[in-house]
Amino acid sequence: MKTRAKPTVDLMFRAFSDRTRLRILHMLTGGELCVCDIVAVLRVPQPKASRHLAYLRRAGLVTARKEGLWSYYELAPARDAFHKKLLDCLGCCFSEVPELAADAKQLAARRPC
Repeated sequence: MKTRAKPTVDLMFRAFSDRTRLRILHMLTGGELCVCDIVAVLRVPQPKASRHLAYLRRAGLVTARKEGLWSYYELAPARDAFHKKLLDCLGCCFSEVPELAADAKQLAARRPC
């Protein structure tokens, strides 16, 4: 049986280094999202969003669940102090990036009251 290796620090940093993955991570700070919401906000094809989400899953940064035909993603709970600091940084360090703020605004407009 193949065991899943613990994500490494460099894999987590590489996940943060890509603009699309950073945008996805930042959107997930507001809670669980359907892939359809991510695709709509990022304006990317569904396969591209899914490829980035798979990378984030391998890095241990997001978890996924299926409900019928839909896939939902959320930030993974912090496994250690380093992971917690990365999640904290998503919430405060990147909130000033204009592109991420625009994503958050678009996402808020998509969510029902």
